[in-house]
Amino acid sequence: MKIAVAGTGYVGLSNGLLLAQNNEVVALDIIPEKVDMINKGISPIEDKEIEELLPKAIKNSFRATLDKKEAYEGAKYIIIATPTDYDPQTNYFNTKSIESVIQDVLEINKDATMVIKSTVPVGYTRSIRDRFNSDNIIFSPEFLREGKALYDNLYPSRIIVGEKSDRAREFANLLAQGAKKENIDILLTDSTEAEAIKLFANTYLAMRVAFFNELDSYALKHNLDTRQIIEGVGLDPRIGMHYNNPSFGYGGYCLPKDTKQLLANYKDVPSNIIEAIVNANATRKDFIADNIIAKNPQIVGIYRLVMKSGSDNFRSSAIQGIMKRIKAKGIEVVVYEPVLKEDKFYNSRVIRDLNKFKEISDVIVANRMEDTLLDVEDKVYTRDIFNSDS
Repeated sequence: MKIAVAGTGYVGLSNGLLLAQNNEVVALDIIPEKVDMINKGISPIEDKEIEELLPKAIKNSFRATLDKKEAYEGAKYIIIATPTDYDPQTNYFNTKSIESVIQDVLEINKDATMVIKSTVPVGYTRSIRDRFNSDNIIFSPEFLREGKALYDNLYPSRIIVGEKSDRAREFANLLAQGAKKENIDILLTDSTEAEAIKLFANTYLAMRVAFFNELDSYALKHNLDTRQIIEGVGLDPRIGMHYNNPSFGYGGYCLPKDTKQLLANYKDVPSNIIEAIVNANATRKDFIADNIIAKNPQIVGIYRLVMKSGSDNFRSSAIQGIMKRIKAKGIEVVVYEPVLKEDKFYNSRVIRDLNKFKEISDVIVANRMEDTLLDVEDKVYTRDIFNSDS
């Protein structure tokens, strides 16, 4: 079976490689450099499993292209995995890239089933089917971690497709066929319910991050041991010892925008918790920045902008919010981030020599502690209690 994928970010590449184990997959992108890298077997993103599988797949049943016709013609399923950034002006995801793909597919291969993997507002699939007068559009939510996207497809927590039909079952089975995990829970739902599942799931995760961050803020304020409290709380099996490591706030590509979109969807529904989850993130950043500023540093070093180890993405990372607050007080901020090619990041110097970075920084701010900082541990400010990403 031929399957096309529009978009080669975490979602597109991981789904494409998963499906290429048993199908012919053509991935479409608009950036020539990314297409060239992929066709040479080089991953454009940092993801261990993608980096391992891509060189093998490119020799067999996976390729990338800039040509829409090459990608879409003859494909039974076309996965749409284009970015949908949150627009604060409209309180809505920017879905123009999805609609552009749908228009192209309807012109090139109108019989193909389009599967939206991009995150969308609740009710979007139903409205877009009406707008394009096409029943060949379904939604399937994605539950991936940056840096572990292919791993999470190989060992999925569940597979959800937003349509109760034979083709939805077939698509779900294609995903399960490529996975290494056995006995995967598969759920076929209506489209709007599937969209709600994605936003509520990510908002719950953001709520859990916010809860343990506020627990940590309380402990810091009252000179209590955060670790002791979290361990005692987490031993209740209803709560558990997972996803409980304090941080500077939730960030990354999904949680900040998904929580805001869900809040916007709540405009006519009485609620308190959803807005509190959104606001809690800003409150935490204020608190952390104030703690760092209270140390009266001349130079604050930001160690890594990325959200977590094994990732090269720092979109909406929480540490950037800390950085902005510190700079607003007139304190110089320098950045150590190997991923950056530029000499400055938002007018802050980028220091490429780690030893020099350690030497000139009075306080080193690290969302997660790493072994490379142990020699200057007395300078490091982190809320990483359990030395884990979650």
